[in-house]
Amino acid sequence: MNYILYDGEYRNQLLPFTYTRPVADIRVGILTIREKWEEFLGLTTTTLTEEYLEEKYPMVEMENNIMINASFLPTNKIVEQVKALKENEAIVKEDEILAFYTKDNQEEVDFDEYNLIDCVDNFIQIKNTWDIFSLNGLAIQADFDLITQDRTSEPIPENVQYINKENIFIEKGATVNFATLNASNGPIYIGKNSEIMEGATIRAPFALCEGSTIKMGAKIYGDTTIGPQCKVGGEVSNSVFFGYANKGHDGFLGNSV
Repeated sequence: MNYILYDGEYRNQLLPFTYTRPVADIRVGILTIREKWEEFLGLTTTTLTEEYLEEKYPMVEMENNIMINASFLPTNKIVEQVKALKENEAIVKEDEILAFYTKDNQEEVDFDEYNLIDCVDNFIQIKNTWDIFSLNGLAIQADFDLITQDRTSEPIPENVQYINKENIFIEKGATVNFATLNASNGPIYIGKNSEIMEGATIRAPFALCEGSTIKMGAKIYGDTTIGPQCKVGGEVSNSVFFGYANKGHDGFLGNSV
């Protein structure tokens, strides 16, 4: 089956971020929305987005396709429903379309002719810009459970102070020295080839993605994600860095994307 993530009705409410990316490529939690769906599906996806973004994010259409509203974050039960969709079927939640089956020769989609199936699970949905940080803690927990399942963390160095070891996962190649990790209120994920420098204090839920650095003496509060290839210092609370960003100064950043 071919899976296509489409922007849906909330794209404009997610501006300015969706000026330069589809909704599917927003990072919330540890992974982007696309990465979450691909992890669950075990397949790559393509995107239906604005025309000016199509060259960078082309859509691949096949004979049989399932269109997925990218504002919805996947769960096991939702993915099972999506995989089970048949011709002229759609999954709905409170009159919103979550996913539907379509064929390449189908010129129009008339949902009045579809069999509408109620979504069986609770979910996280990103409708507004503030949802990205206000729901980030829940998304970190969901992603942590997904990507660390049946895996073993690298050992926590002896010079690191920590609380709740079972909620801390360190990927191969990550460096943590003389830091404090408090995972009492959720998971702490430390990505591949990332670094937490000396004196940093981190409270969960927290995600540090691949190749990023937390600078010396940083104070990071919960519900915070540092995307890939970032450098972050100072005091940060309930914020999401998509990636390739730099906050090297000691100032405060909170409730931000």
